[in-house]
Amino acid sequence: MSDECKVTVDAGVCKMKTVIVARGNPDTGMVDISIESDCANILKMSWTLKSICPYTEVEEAMNKSEVYTIASDCIPHTACPVPCGIVKAIEVAGGLGLKRDVTIKIE
Repeated sequence: MSDECKVTVDAGVCKMKTVIVARGNPDTGMVDISIESDCANILKMSWTLKSICPYTEVEEAMNKSEVYTIASDCIPHTACPVPCGIVKAIEVAGGLGLKRDVTIKIE
């Protein structure tokens, strides 16, 4: 399990910035999540999302993922990239992925 993963998401046209910090907890096997954001909807989501099992989250179908389920209740914009950033942070902090940037380029 990795120690920590920090993901910064610049959501684009809304100009909202979000910083996600995921920390693997070797005692519980869970990943603890903390989120700072300019977006009230993301902050609302962060109140519910605290610790998560990385194996369950990464292997779950998107429509059953805990992150995407909570996002569906809190974020009114389906194209928001923050939930993906949260899942990537969980994946890395849980030792299931590598720290590698993800890019969406819109032309």
